Amino acid sequence: MKRFAVQFLAIILFVAIPLATGAQDFPGSADHPLITRYPGSVIKWYDVQAYTEFKIPLGPVTGYRHIDEWLELQGKLTRIYYELEGEKTVAEVYANYLKAVEKANFQVLAKNLLTESNNSKEVGGSSWMVTGYSDRLPSGAGIQLLAGSATRGGSCYIAAKLARPQGDVYLTLAGSQYTQNKVLFMLDILESEAVEDDLVTVDADAMSKDIDLYGKVTLYGIYFDFDKTTVKPESKPALDEIAALLKNRPNLELYVVGHTDIKGTLDYNITLSEQRAAAVVEALAKQYGIKTSRLTPKGVGPLVPVMTNQSEKGREKNRRVELVEK
Repeated sequence: MKRFAVQFLAIILFVAIPLATGAQDFPGSADHPLITRYPGSVIKWYDVQAYTEFKIPLGPVTGYRHIDEWLELQGKLTRIYYELEGEKTVAEVYANYLKAVEKANFQVLAKNLLTESNNSKEVGGSSWMVTGYSDRLPSGAGIQLLAGSATRGGSCYIAAKLARPQGDVYLTLAGSQYTQNKVLFMLDILESEAVEDDLVTVDADAMSKDIDLYGKVTLYGIYFDFDKTTVKPESKPALDEIAALLKNRPNLELYVVGHTDIKGTLDYNITLSEQRAAAVVEALAKQYGIKTSRLTPKGVGPLVPVMTNQSEKGREKNRRVELVEK
């Protein structure tokens, strides 16, 4: 069978890859700017998070659904689930992605290909895949990466790192031969630069997508002075996008939820977080004409952290505003 090279933007010449005849990508999805799809692949699920924690498995299964070796990261995460139909094999997909990441000077952290149906606990094996991915795939998204099939055979995995001055990039590819004529693979790309600049801006389309998938969106672009409840002027880009979201979806109603770090008493922080949420609602009403009946301010203080409060970086990430769908 003919082999195709996967190509990297700004590293290897980018080429447009046509979709399979009649196939349609997941609404709003696109290949990551750093890497194209394998020819003929179709995006069946897609998600981008401006900032999140993400763990990459690197070692074999060492106990019941347990892997010892993980790489814990934070940054901008792009997740793309592809399906490839036709006379292609998981071995072809694996070989082309592996060649591409090596040619692009990625450091390969883990890799393995098993060409036959297996129950292996080694990296890339089917049992390993269940352990490494069962808690990391969204439910209800139609992802069949871990599903069985009477004709299924073969699986693969690649984890790689690209060192860059502006922040390292981590890539993982997990693939399986779902049937004789269908290969499934999940591509995850974590860009650590989002951790360094701490200026996460989410546009209205991305907000809408997160709300549809998760029922909420997390924002770090709304700013307050220490111990104050007045929204600072530099919050305008984030407020612009929230207003655009609400105008694009006139029936959407939201809880605006304030979060703080753990410094100070619980009662004080809950009050402060609710007052800040109310200030966001007021700003959207006064500056953008959004009806306050669509927005309900709430504050939970430090009760729902996303990172440890034992470090300044963690406390920064815990100080945030979330929009939660009613």
